Amino acid sequence: MPPTRRATSAKSETTVKKVKGTLWLKVHSKTPEVDSIRVAANVIRKGGLVAFPTETVYGLGADALNPKAIVGIFEAKERPADNPLIVHIAEREDAYKLATNIPNTADKLMTKFWPGPLTLILKRSAIVPDATVVGLETIGIRMPRNKVALALIRESGVPIAAPSANRAGKPSPTTAQHVIEDLAGRIDVVLDGGPTRVGVESTVIDMTTRIPQILRPGGTQLEELKAVLGKVTLHPAALSGRKVRTLRTRAPGMKHRHYAPEAEMILVEGEMGRVVKRVKELTALSMADGKRVGILATDESISRYDGDVLRSLGSRSDMAGIARNLFRLLREFDEEKVDLIIAEGVPTQGLGLAVMNRLRRAASFNILKAS
Repeated sequence: MPPTRRATSAKSETTVKKVKGTLWLKVHSKTPEVDSIRVAANVIRKGGLVAFPTETVYGLGADALNPKAIVGIFEAKERPADNPLIVHIAEREDAYKLATNIPNTADKLMTKFWPGPLTLILKRSAIVPDATVVGLETIGIRMPRNKVALALIRESGVPIAAPSANRAGKPSPTTAQHVIEDLAGRIDVVLDGGPTRVGVESTVIDMTTRIPQILRPGGTQLEELKAVLGKVTLHPAALSGRKVRTLRTRAPGMKHRHYAPEAEMILVEGEMGRVVKRVKELTALSMADGKRVGILATDESISRYDGDVLRSLGSRSDMAGIARNLFRLLREFDEEKVDLIIAEGVPTQGLGLAVMNRLRRAASFNILKAS
């Protein structure tokens, strides 16, 4: 799959350093330096691992058509062997090489949302190795809306399989520093294009079902998809308040422990006033028990709490900001060495659907209903 275009930005001063043998390259987010992109692309072509920014989170990339390289992703992340990868492309026509029997509805979504935070589950073609899709007959494909990511894919000349660039189960990385903290010494290169814009992973929608089904809510909203497709269903695992048993994992984020900080976490859901009251009660009881308590709240309520570590996701009127801040703040609680995180739930409209999916999984479904 040769690239149709190459990286064309002007050469400029680039920050280069090594951490535990991992090359850390700072690149411009809008005009990524050609030399740095070529270094990373050469690693991809040789079967190595490169972490790179997308608009959602940082991905850990390898040649999607190289089974040995794919094994490297699973080893570096300590990722469960049945958790499929998403394949990233830079040109729409490449989707038709990786997938077959693509329905017109999928074509409509490509036109509307690519490049962007939407992954389409389609029937895989014969060129896709079993390792990339963990033996499934389907493949997840997306085109990221990030100039560094697109430049890397084009320069590599191959589709790039890339789950989030973190150790399995931990909060997803939204900066290169997060990647280094998790994977330094385990991967070859990190392309540092600055913080990601969306902050939660792509929406994954299965286009092989009679009615398209969202397997994982993410950066493309349910309401937007319904506007194009008419009818869309949600898989029970997408926003369940409890762990849903799935025999086969059709997409990332459905089955295994995800997005979780090291501390125990409790998610409190319900009407705002009752949530605040319940969080305050839990905080007092936990602190009296000698626990160091972190509270994850919102701008509207943060001043009402007295925990050891207080963090606000942002305003409830700005769900995009909340999504952007989520994983960073979960990592900050780990840095603060709290014993317990008590988090407020948020409304599930718009991006709130993806935020609540991540919060519930981060809490391992340890959910209290405030009443």
